[in-house]
Amino acid sequence: MTDKFDTIVIGGGIVGCGILYGLAERGMTNTLLLEKNELTAGSTWHAAGNCTHFGHDAKITRLYVDSLETYRRAEAESGQSIDFHKTGSLRLASSPEEMVAYNRLIPIYDKLGVPYKVVSPEEISQIHPLMNTEGVLGAAHTPDDGHVDPTGATLSMANSAKARGAKILRQHTVDGLFKTATGHWEVNCGDEVFRTDRIVVAASFWAREMLQLIDIDMPLYAMEHHEIITESHPDIESLSYELPTIRDPLIPGNIRQEANGLLIGVYEKNPVAWNTEGIPPEFGQELLLPNTDRLMNHLEKCMWRFPLIESAGIKKVNNGPLCYPPDGFPIIGPVESHEGLWMASGFHVGIGTGGGAAQFLSDWMVNGKPPYSLDAVHPNRFSKPIPTKEAVANILGHYSAGYTIPQNDVED
Repeated sequence: MTDKFDTIVIGGGIVGCGILYGLAERGMTNTLLLEKNELTAGSTWHAAGNCTHFGHDAKITRLYVDSLETYRRAEAESGQSIDFHKTGSLRLASSPEEMVAYNRLIPIYDKLGVPYKVVSPEEISQIHPLMNTEGVLGAAHTPDDGHVDPTGATLSMANSAKARGAKILRQHTVDGLFKTATGHWEVNCGDEVFRTDRIVVAASFWAREMLQLIDIDMPLYAMEHHEIITESHPDIESLSYELPTIRDPLIPGNIRQEANGLLIGVYEKNPVAWNTEGIPPEFGQELLLPNTDRLMNHLEKCMWRFPLIESAGIKKVNNGPLCYPPDGFPIIGPVESHEGLWMASGFHVGIGTGGGAAQFLSDWMVNGKPPYSLDAVHPNRFSKPIPTKEAVANILGHYSAGYTIPQNDVED
């Protein structure tokens, strides 16, 4: 027996569940999500959950802005808590060029209706009193930022979509994709066959291998990414509020409060690619072995910026894979060479942009055109095959892209 759906989404992370939810919001509910493991497996479950309105490139700022709005809307509808902590965030500037770039972004945030301003070192110390501001010229301050529980945010959208009629099947590994003579797609999961008009591949670092089933070589690869959690510290315990997230290009990394300690997301100077020749089929909700030796230079900079880290001690070090395309932008939209095939993969800032990207793609699918121009994410930018070594080399070069001077050549 073959079940027929209007759309099948492959991948049950925050992006895939967001697309199922976005389609359901727009009245498309004869939909199916297939997940090979459990919802949030892969990258979502171990994410820090940071939600900022400050993107690494102004072209995709609206994806950041729309993401948190989407999670909060799904929370209100489903009753599933996303555990949002509104802390605000500061992106530090240590060069005049960064200050100029941050000030140039003010009109963009005014247009989006997002609170944003550039603050002085004195103001930074008032907002975050436990940080060394030596060498800091100022910072971009987005006070409505914070962090969510990634699992809660994913389940809020999944539950809201199901309540509207969408279907989710876990433990369903896709092992076949076929275009029929009638123009439909068939998706095979073992002995089960599902037919649809549209497929959305939201399978993160599994996407490349999945698309190879239909002779598409999409340059998506996994990178190792470390997060360090410190022990509790009395200086944090004594505060009456939660500290804002700090993004520091000098580390480079992001640092936020986690309970009464700190969580440090490190973007390594010499990052390491993971299993570029194929992801182990059994991999699901596991972490990779940490390598603290690689992190020492970053930790020294963190301890200089946040002196309390030296006395707090390290509680836990996590190392998990993140999905990257060569240019650092996610891949969102239709694959022009294969009618009915859509992409939503390559999110190394999955929680920060996943909800907004899902809204963008859902709108495009339902209305036949994107809600706004966003050429930077289109799949057709990779229309020519990129050799694995070259693609990975490009990814290594863009790994710290979130900490370069932001561009503001935003499109209307």
